Amino acid sequence: MILIAESINIMSRSIGPALRNRDPKPIQDLAKSQVEAGADYLDLNIGPARKAGDELMAWVVNTVQEVTDAPLSLDTTNPVAMEAGLKVCKGKALINSISPARFEEELPLVKKYNAEMIGLLWGLEGMPRDAAERGVIVAELMYAANEMGISNEEIWIDPIASPVSVEINQVKACVEFMSMLNDIAPGAKSTVGLSNISNGTPDHLRPWLNRTYMVMLMRHGLHSAIVDIFDSELVAIAHGERPQIVDLVDRVMDGERPDLSSLSEEEVKYVKTVRVLTGESLYSDSWLEV
Repeated sequence: MILIAESINIMSRSIGPALRNRDPKPIQDLAKSQVEAGADYLDLNIGPARKAGDELMAWVVNTVQEVTDAPLSLDTTNPVAMEAGLKVCKGKALINSISPARFEEELPLVKKYNAEMIGLLWGLEGMPRDAAERGVIVAELMYAANEMGISNEEIWIDPIASPVSVEINQVKACVEFMSMLNDIAPGAKSTVGLSNISNGTPDHLRPWLNRTYMVMLMRHGLHSAIVDIFDSELVAIAHGERPQIVDLVDRVMDGERPDLSSLSEEEVKYVKTVRVLTGESLYSDSWLEV
């Protein structure tokens, strides 16, 4: 599975000041360490970047490209900044992301710069309510992109993961939608901002949610994920090095109720986390202790 490292983000307490102050060393050190940890792509997220966003995006792309040739995912809602980054990107860029509200401004950039794109399933009225509404947005997105000459194979679909601590129905809808994606958009890839699932939960619990949800989506052909690349267990799972964990999660999703006393402590945590993410158990910060 393709892993997109999320840490070069202007909202980060550690890396944000380096971006704002144009300090290359922390950014370059982080870029190199993310690649060493297993990143296939580096996401460069400068946010809305309303002031001098074009200069910032061009600077960070060049800064990162000085130390690695890893593919880049360019992440901003500012189309002027996005184009500035695309102009200096040496490889085939991934535009993260394009939603219906930004079709007219950003779809031409995909074609002009021979890029690929993440289609974010955020509708004109906001967050889709269920899997069906996600399907409608995908159909609109694919039609608009195809009309622009962008093939399905150049599109990565992000169904939007939501925090499990907020709305379990959205967590379930994202998984349900993933099971439908190949039929709705044949040839398209998929991705997800994986860390969203654990937003708002205690730091020591986040990896269990992130890893387990990734496996649940992998069951339906998840192509890639935007992740904390420094979670070595998550990287190992994505690289196929924990087949017993994947098998366990799949069996629990199929309704099996394993005897917890026969499992290791790690396996018990995965079973309990699947139950939370499928809505069988209510979320609380103590779900692993119950």
